Amino acid sequence: MDNLYQKLKDNLTPSQTGVIDYEGEHSRYQINNNKGSKILIKNIHFLFTCDEAEKLQAHQNYSIAIKDGTIIEAGVADTIKSENFDIIYDAGKRGGTVVTPGFINTHAHPPMYLMRSAMMLDEGEGIDETIAAMPSWERAMTDEDFTISAIGDLSEQQKYGITATLSHYNCFYPIEYAATLTKQNLINAISVVSNAHPENSPELIKQLLPEIKKAHSKLAIALHYPHKATAEILDKVKKLIEDNNLLFTCHFAESEQVAQTCVENHGLRETALLEKYGLLNKNTILSHAIHVNDEEIKKLIKNKVGISHLPTSNTIHKSGVFPFWKFYDNGGREFITLGTDGVVSKSRLDLLTESYQTRITHLYDRTVKFGSLFKMMTVNAARVLNMPDRGRIIKGQKADLVFWKLRDRGTIPYDESNPMTILGNIITHGGRVVRDLMINGQFVIKNRRHQLIDETKLLSELQEHHMKMRERVVKQK
Repeated sequence: MDNLYQKLKDNLTPSQTGVIDYEGEHSRYQINNNKGSKILIKNIHFLFTCDEAEKLQAHQNYSIAIKDGTIIEAGVADTIKSENFDIIYDAGKRGGTVVTPGFINTHAHPPMYLMRSAMMLDEGEGIDETIAAMPSWERAMTDEDFTISAIGDLSEQQKYGITATLSHYNCFYPIEYAATLTKQNLINAISVVSNAHPENSPELIKQLLPEIKKAHSKLAIALHYPHKATAEILDKVKKLIEDNNLLFTCHFAESEQVAQTCVENHGLRETALLEKYGLLNKNTILSHAIHVNDEEIKKLIKNKVGISHLPTSNTIHKSGVFPFWKFYDNGGREFITLGTDGVVSKSRLDLLTESYQTRITHLYDRTVKFGSLFKMMTVNAARVLNMPDRGRIIKGQKADLVFWKLRDRGTIPYDESNPMTILGNIITHGGRVVRDLMINGQFVIKNRRHQLIDETKLLSELQEHHMKMRERVVKQK
């Protein structure tokens, strides 16, 4: 596997000759020391963030000082002097820039990226049919396929402003390598009960534990569905989580059939099953959570369980409608987050369209405000993924920043007397590609161009691997 990583790194890393010169009269970048770690972002037209009290703020004419990947100061532009910085980014040039924290994706399947177009649901009946068909494609994929796929997935997420991701899948190293190459902040939740890898078990997590100290990604535990796990496995999962302070995630109450199967297998509904085995707490993130009753909702909220809302996936797979307002009104608003799911469940891997889909899906009851949607992508997600140093642009936070072009379709026109209209425009327009993206104080995307991955080569690799995968699927039949 190490040889595979080196091969992909050599093939996909941009060559020096392809790097753009960012200095010059029209550039936003002034580079005094290209290897330096002290960076100034100055003259930001509009900056949106939640403050220490998680109140949404719209700042104007702002600057951010960064050292060693951490924000050391953020305030009105004139209060931070442009001295002794290795890199200065002038956000006021060329029509101006809007800055937000990096978005946090609480449910994704990066190694499934090669399945784009492979499992179109134009004639599908729903989620249960998809689950049954998916293993035939996954079994046709190699470790190289999984890795290339994850690189494609994570780099696409970054193009849409996502800087941190919870990955739920059945293999560790392909996702670890992809996160390392793209520099994505990543929680690597490995399924110990997997459709495509039935050999997976809690023993796999034990084997991976010695690796986590030197890994780029952070290890976590997943179950494809709770009903698929035996009592013995659930006991082992609980012990691993408690002994190693790991996060836990699973698909939860996604369809009526899944909910019924859990009762048939365990004599309990999913909420009661997780509670029985000590898995209903603040270290747990549940995706979908559609088919739950009022008492279960109150119990999930009381136990501070994180919820990854996936309205696009739920609609495409005809799974049902997440009871958003019951969670929201019962005190669970700060635990609701957003996820992209995989390309089988969503056309493009961005959270802005997921935010807008949330607004549309629940509009018949009442309107989900833009501020609530913004928090679901930032501070709420940071909370449930135990990332207290991300999701905001304030002193002491990691410098995960997204730069959106101000003079752009979907931003203009806005009400100059009310900057919050810009945030509303960004969410409702959706599908926007970032102008620049910073992760841990490093520019991963500059001038809409990925700095760590040669996207031309990547797209060619993805297409080649996709067609070979299709050939193997045909041979399996």
